[in-house]
Amino acid sequence: MGRGGGAVRRCALLVTALALAGCAFRAAPPVLTEGADPNNLPFSNRAGEGFENRLAAMIAHDLGRQVRYVWWAQRRGYVRNTLGEKKCDIWPGVASGVEMVATTRPYYRSTYVFVTRADRPLDRLTLDDPRLRKLRVGVQMVGDDAMNTPPAHAMAARGMTDNVRGFMLYGDYAHPDPPAEIVRAVGDRRVDVAIVWGPLAGYFARKSPVPLRLEPVTPWLDDARWPMVYDISMGVRKDDPGLKQQVETILARRRSAIAQLLDRYGVPAAG
Repeated sequence: MGRGGGAVRRCALLVTALALAGCAFRAAPPVLTEGADPNNLPFSNRAGEGFENRLAAMIAHDLGRQVRYVWWAQRRGYVRNTLGEKKCDIWPGVASGVEMVATTRPYYRSTYVFVTRADRPLDRLTLDDPRLRKLRVGVQMVGDDAMNTPPAHAMAARGMTDNVRGFMLYGDYAHPDPPAEIVRAVGDRRVDVAIVWGPLAGYFARKSPVPLRLEPVTPWLDDARWPMVYDISMGVRKDDPGLKQQVETILARRRSAIAQLLDRYGVPAAG
C-alpha cells in the first residue's frame, strides 16, 4: 500500500484508540463526594466503618455513583471548608434546618441520654432531679461560649458547675475513637453520670466492659434554643437542589434499611 496505506492504517489505529479511551471514560461511574471525619466513630472513619459511611455508600449505589471522601475533622469551620467550598456533595448527620446548607427531610431522630452504670441506683434521672447536684456529672463541651452543647447550657442554667466534669466534644484526636472517653469515664467511675448525644452513647455503651444504662434526658425541651432531641438530615449544597431531591427520594425508599442500620449501631430513637 506504500506510504499512503501506512498513514491510513496509523490514522485508523489512532481513531480506534481514541474511541476506546472515550468508551472507557464514559464507563467510569460518576462520583458522589462525601465530607467525613476520618476518626469519628460511630459516624465515620477512614476505614469506612461508621454508619454514615455505610449510608453514603447506600445512597451512592442507588445513584449509580461511587463514594469519594473529602476527609476533614469535625471542628468549627468544617462545613465552611467542605460544602461551603464546594469540595463535596453531601454531609451526613446534620441537624435539620441548619441555615448554612440545604437539608433533606430527616432520616432519624435521636436524643441526648443519661449514661449510668447499671449496677448503681441512678435510674429515672431528670435534669431537675435533686440527686444530680450530688453527683459527678460528665458533660460534652465545645468551649465556654454561647455555642456550647445543650447539656452544658442546661447544667449552667441550674447553677450546677462545681460538680460538672467537662469532656471535649471531639476528644483527644491523637487516639482512636476520641469522643468515647466520656462514656468510658462512667464505666470506670470517674464520673457518676454522663449526658451524651445518643448515637455516640449507644455505640460505645455496647462496647463497655461493664453494663451501662441509657435513658433519654428529660425535659427534652429545656430551652427552645437548646433542645435535647434533634431531627437529623443529610446536608447538601444549596446550589444543587436536584441532588437534594434525589437523596430525599432514596432516603424515603430506604427507610427500613436505614432503621436497621441505625439499630445495629445502637442509635437510640426519639419519638
